[in-house]
Amino acid sequence: MTTNEQIITDFCAVWSKLDIDAIMDFFAEDGVWHNIPMAAVVGKANVRAAITGFLATSTNAEFEIHFIGSSSEGVVLTERTDKFDLNAKQITLPVMGTFELVDGKITKWRDYFDLQTFVDQQK
Repeated sequence: MTTNEQIITDFCAVWSKLDIDAIMDFFAEDGVWHNIPMAAVVGKANVRAAITGFLATSTNAEFEIHFIGSSSEGVVLTERTDKFDLNAKQITLPVMGTFELVDGKITKWRDYFDLQTFVDQQK
């Protein structure tokens, strides 16, 4: 496992603590979080606010990594199943994640998933 792959593995694992400070330690100041197909969240302060809002309704979060790979340019790809207890509902979401890292920090995080799958499980 490469250093960047380990960083992202650790990042995915820390979500289970529901600790915003621990999660945000992985981001660069100009970090971007983009859940495709929604709008991107730009800047560490805005990412913090968005994740804080998400965590406020979560009692559990787990990112199960099935496959992980990386490039020499600092890109890490993950195929995951993300599981959340969100608003008293259990959500299970297949995700393809792309992370770009610079100096060990996430500068861009893009997750690709089917939004309708997410919406349907909240009903």
